[in-house]
Amino acid sequence: MDDRADPTLALACELIARRSVTPDDGGCQALLARRLAPLGFRAETLESNGVTNLWLRRGDAGPLVCFAGHTDVVPPGPSEAWSSDPFVPDVRDGWLYGRGAADMKGSIAAFVTAVEAFVAAAPGAGGSIALLLTSDEEGPVNTDGTVRVVERLAARGERIDYCIVGEPSSHERLGDTIKNGRRGTLSGRLVVRGVQGHVAYPQLARNPIHEAAPAIAELAAMAWDDGNAYFPATTFQCSNIHAGTGATNVIPGALELLFNWRYSTASTRESLLQRMHAVLARHGLDYDLAVVSSGAPYLTPRGRLVDVVGEAIRGECGLVPELSCTGGTSDGRFIAAIANEIVELGPVNATIHKVDERVAVGDLPRLSRIHAGILGRLLAGDAGRA
Repeated sequence: MDDRADPTLALACELIARRSVTPDDGGCQALLARRLAPLGFRAETLESNGVTNLWLRRGDAGPLVCFAGHTDVVPPGPSEAWSSDPFVPDVRDGWLYGRGAADMKGSIAAFVTAVEAFVAAAPGAGGSIALLLTSDEEGPVNTDGTVRVVERLAARGERIDYCIVGEPSSHERLGDTIKNGRRGTLSGRLVVRGVQGHVAYPQLARNPIHEAAPAIAELAAMAWDDGNAYFPATTFQCSNIHAGTGATNVIPGALELLFNWRYSTASTRESLLQRMHAVLARHGLDYDLAVVSSGAPYLTPRGRLVDVVGEAIRGECGLVPELSCTGGTSDGRFIAAIANEIVELGPVNATIHKVDERVAVGDLPRLSRIHAGILGRLLAGDAGRA
């Protein structure tokens, strides 16, 4: 059979061909709404500051299984660096090339064809199915995307029982890893005040670099927690430091440090800040500290959803997936506010955000069958199993 005839590959190609660089949706969500309308999906579009969000739902009864993803992609960079146009899907040598192939238009295509296959196989299955899509996942702020949809659903008391986020979670083989949680992220700006002066008269000045250095070293060496059965230990990283006027004969009047914690459920925002303040106070620093939280950690322990996803992967791929909570953040951090259980499952992530992003052609129909198997196990017993 010609690989290009596969419906998941064909839909992935349609999506890649839409130039949806964040926060532009490029018409992807309208295409998906039209495609799923004949199956009884009701579409709600929520636009906010140039961001397009879509909530598609079929059915009203529980349990509600939701597939979540983003239609926006990161900029491709210079197109001449690619072996083919990043927005012209190219199938060659067993790979589909194009921006978003792995992150995450391939996953979205698999969601849709899995739903189509499941409804065809089990039209009378109970429960409900939803898709939550945004064009604001790859942007720097993420204030107008999934979080807005979650706010609307929460306002009307709508909750999600099981959510599968299509982030590319696999490392070497499709299905070898699923994310059952993510670390929290807390970024900060520390300003240590000194007294500016001439380097020849240090007794008339106070050098914030000298004063802050021991405290920074202590923070960098600190063991914030030991993690737990699911999470690695919390990490603290300095990302930028600046002081001075650029002249070598001036003691600076202030030092600015930017930093970030990636923290597990073994710590909280409050506990991290409390410990940092204690270090800064112990070193006698005159400082200001401001922090911004981009998301708290969340975790789905082993249970119904983790077990079902593992069964579906074993049935299709013949392997036992590893559970992982590593990596950056995802929109799962917002969905966790209204979802009982969340996992992330998607293609191999080796080429995401890179030149010549690609996904194995054979992985797309397999991913679709995994999702159809998940639906079958959660909503129709064995009826929807691939």
